[in-house]
Amino acid sequence: MERKSRFSQWLRRPRSGTDGVDTDTGSAAGGGREDLLLAAADAGFPLAPAAHPSGYGCSCERIGCPTPGRHPVSFGWQTVATTDREKVQQWLRKHPQANFVTATGIAHDVLDVPLDAGRAALERLEGEGVEVGPVALSGAGYGQGRMLFFTATRGTPDDEDEWWPCELDCHPETMDEHPGLRWHCRGSYVLLPPSRLGGDQPPVSWLRGPGRPLPDPLSLLEALTDACATYAGEHEHESAAWPIGR
Repeated sequence: MERKSRFSQWLRRPRSGTDGVDTDTGSAAGGGREDLLLAAADAGFPLAPAAHPSGYGCSCERIGCPTPGRHPVSFGWQTVATTDREKVQQWLRKHPQANFVTATGIAHDVLDVPLDAGRAALERLEGEGVEVGPVALSGAGYGQGRMLFFTATRGTPDDEDEWWPCELDCHPETMDEHPGLRWHCRGSYVLLPPSRLGGDQPPVSWLRGPGRPLPDPLSLLEALTDACATYAGEHEHESAAWPIGR
């Protein structure tokens, strides 16, 4: 009980956001590939190159790659991730087709929800006047799309005893365990716009640009969890209405 209480208190400490300009429909949201990635780096998001779709598979050439075009190129992606513009431009020249990921839990976290739940939560949050930070869409052309809410990070404090994981934490190897709300923090990553997803899926895109200040994740959490619960209930009902094998 004491550990849970200390964790709850730590979660509620004030967090500072990232200064920036609203770029909902500005150059960061609608610019070219390099502009989009440099805008994310300028916003403080650590970038690292990732694989990209190639034919019917992945540029990593791994047979049966489980996440084609959706994983970092380097096993040391957390170490190489950077906000340095010159380094990002070097990667762009060296890997002209590469997708890019941003490492979470360093400068920001990401709350990742099903697309329909995200839309409902975003409408509620903005209706209540809650400041929503950068928001990206991934796989928005399909029913399994996701909406990514970028927030201030829970952090990586100097004293490791001051950090504990929570049940919402999501890492690359546990993605399937979190069909609802995923909290990408330390040790995880998400694809950045304009990463390509393969097939005829639209690329990852900004709905609210990266120049927005990062909100405290707790200011979004209630709306997101409520929306995910509603989404899960609706889909459970839909599934029950169809006979097995249909």
